[in-house]
Amino acid sequence: MKRLAILSFLVMFLIGTDTFLVSPMLPVLSSTMGFPAARGGWLVSSYAIGYCIAALIVGPISDRLNRRTVLIVGFAMFACATVACGFARGFWVLLTLRLVTGLCASIGSPQIWAIIPQLVPKERVAAIMAAPTAGLTMSTLLGVPIGSFLSATSTSMPFFVVGGCALLMVVVLVLAFPAVTGPAKGVVAGAHGPVGALADSYRRLFSNARSTRYFLAYLLFQTGNFAMMTFIATWFAKGFGLSQVGIGWAVMIIGVGNTLGALTGPWAMARLAHGRMMLAGFCVYIALYAVLALSVNIIMACALLFVTYMVSGAIFPLFIERLQSLTLTQRGTVSTLTNVTMYAGSTLAGIVGGPLLAVVPGFWGITVFVIVMLSASLALWARSGALHD
Repeated sequence: MKRLAILSFLVMFLIGTDTFLVSPMLPVLSSTMGFPAARGGWLVSSYAIGYCIAALIVGPISDRLNRRTVLIVGFAMFACATVACGFARGFWVLLTLRLVTGLCASIGSPQIWAIIPQLVPKERVAAIMAAPTAGLTMSTLLGVPIGSFLSATSTSMPFFVVGGCALLMVVVLVLAFPAVTGPAKGVVAGAHGPVGALADSYRRLFSNARSTRYFLAYLLFQTGNFAMMTFIATWFAKGFGLSQVGIGWAVMIIGVGNTLGALTGPWAMARLAHGRMMLAGFCVYIALYAVLALSVNIIMACALLFVTYMVSGAIFPLFIERLQSLTLTQRGTVSTLTNVTMYAGSTLAGIVGGPLLAVVPGFWGITVFVIVMLSASLALWARSGALHD
């Protein structure tokens, strides 16, 4: 199980790092490739769009295949696409390659979440899932600095380094990733063809009454979570006068809290009932976010956010565990839907949070919105019975 945890951590760390590579490079990419700065956001969005489009199709298909094979093939494609981004010399070529990279990531990365429940005893699933969670968390913390430092040499270097590491990781996966016996017998193409099979897969998944509640609860949580993540930097600049460097250090401190939570989460899971741990986490969230906007200085704000994100890192694997418990045969579908739901929450947060930050004084608009989202998510988790064990 230790080998599975380590390899899962490394896979998710590399994929997560790739996700955050482009953001700090946008100014220099705009200058060297000669496209308007306002168009730079397309390079970030194209990755997410590629991921979501492919995930909805790949998820059910992967339930009919050997997950280990799908993981390795998908990760190899992701590595090659990342390296290819380093050779791009024009905006539209890079945009297309980032779309392809997101598509390839959607093939491999969800298999990690689906494989763990397939190989690990039920009582240890959440603890092992803390490893890929920590990988994603640390990539959030380090992805932007890695992109910044490596791009000082050239804009190609970040893609070559991360893609090269991913190619080496493909070899490691082939040699060391645990065997997964046979395909998961979930989606079977029938008389209605591939489209009908896909539709049938989702129909069967959501015939379970808990599925709608679980995914809606997760969507509400991620909407609140991303509303906070997206606009923290703006608040730090406007509310406390932080420079870009100061914001970077503040966000890194918060990221350390998230990483600490992900690393200590398995210890807590081994000693606490998982449902009670989720409930406690939500209570801490809501209580601290209720006073966050009252922060009188950046130290107080960072301290409160450090604790909330530490809690987030600790209980996030429990969300994945609950979602994976919905089915034994469609875990690839659940994994991809989980990621699509996360991106949907990010999109909603950006749409709603921007106007709230502009209209409501201070950070109150965002914090109240986050509290509402988290409270609604908690109510749905509770109503679905996810907090009982």
